[in-house]
Amino acid sequence: MDITHLVAKRSTCLRRQVGAILVKDKKILATGYNGAPSRLKHCLDIGCLREKLKIPSGERHELCRGLHAEQNAIIQAAYHGVEIRRATLYCTNHPCIICSKMVINSGIERIVYEDGYADHLAGRMLKESGMMIEKFNRKRSPA
Repeated sequence: MDITHLVAKRSTCLRRQVGAILVKDKKILATGYNGAPSRLKHCLDIGCLREKLKIPSGERHELCRGLHAEQNAIIQAAYHGVEIRRATLYCTNHPCIICSKMVINSGIERIVYEDGYADHLAGRMLKESGMMIEKFNRKRSPA
C-alpha cells in the first residue's frame, strides 16, 4: 500500500489525493492517480469546480475536471495493451460507483482499499458482482 500512497502524491486534485495500482502475479501492471486528463489544465492551476459549486464529496461525479485514480489505472493499462483481467486493484480509497462499474466490467477480481468513501451504492454493486473486497489495515498488515 506504500507504493499506492506514493502514486497518490502525483495527484493534482485540491480535495483529495488518491492513488491506485493494478497488480497481478506480484507485478505492477498500471498505476493511476486522480487529476485532469492529459493536455488539460489541472485544478491545481485553475481551481476546483466542485469547490466553487459547493458539491459535497461523493456526489455529482460528472461535475469534475478530473479522472479518478482507478479510472486512470484502467485507462493506462488499455492504452499500453496490458491485460488486467484477474488483477487486484490496490487503492487508497474505496471506489465510487462510476469506478466500481468500470472495475467490475474490466475483469479485476479483487479490491484492496485503505479508506472508506461515501458511496453506499458502490459497495452494494461490488458485493452483488462477487468482487473480493478487502479493507487494508496497516496495523495488522506487514509493511
